[in-house]
Amino acid sequence: MTSCVFCKIVASQSPAEIVHQDNRVTAFRDFQPVAPTHILIVPNRHIESVNNLESGDEALIGYMFSVAKELAARENIHENGYRLIINTGVDGGQSVFHLHLHLLGGQHMRNPIG
Repeated sequence: MTSCVFCKIVASQSPAEIVHQDNRVTAFRDFQPVAPTHILIVPNRHIESVNNLESGDEALIGYMFSVAKELAARENIHENGYRLIINTGVDGGQSVFHLHLHLLGGQHMRNPIG
């Protein structure tokens, strides 16, 4: 999608601090971090939200979580813990309509969410 900011990052048409990229996903630091470590993991293929997942996308979603685990270890937040979040829709807090997994860590996470 030509107007999607995350698609532009994946295609190297918009700047971002990319920390991981392969043929399935791209991960980059959030422009407005809410934690010392705040990385977004996005599928390279445009998928608007969880609601737009199709049969067969299970492997991609699982892979996104595997990449999050690897990045948490690389960022040295894996032992103390981290939070993974996927927002879906306006009421769910989604502001960019390209599926993305937030990896947050480096501090004690506050509760409750919502």
